[in-house]
Amino acid sequence: MSRNEMEIRRHELLEGVHLHARQTLIDMGIDPELADQAGCAISEMLASDWGGQLVNIPKDHHYRVASRDLSIYEEFTGTNHDVLARKHNMTVRAIYKIVKRVRAMGDPNQTSLF
Repeated sequence: MSRNEMEIRRHELLEGVHLHARQTLIDMGIDPELADQAGCAISEMLASDWGGQLVNIPKDHHYRVASRDLSIYEEFTGTNHDVLARKHNMTVRAIYKIVKRVRAMGDPNQTSLF
């Protein structure tokens, strides 16, 4: 990859971060002008704090799976394994495993007594 191509890719990354942050904030009800300023600030921070460094951004499959599992667990009523399996394009057995795994980590809906 040539130096010019690398510069274009860096610009695409920062512009992509800026636009995604902007749109996410707008979707959350933030004023578009303020959302644009925030998106710009985020990409400027990335450029100033991380610019010049070699950074490998993981796809973070584990985060996505953990988030999905927690979401499924929160939807779980005790009798809706089949409904959740269809909704999440999974098997009923996979839903049982997710519920069991989340419970083993400690029920996030259980309040502490102490």
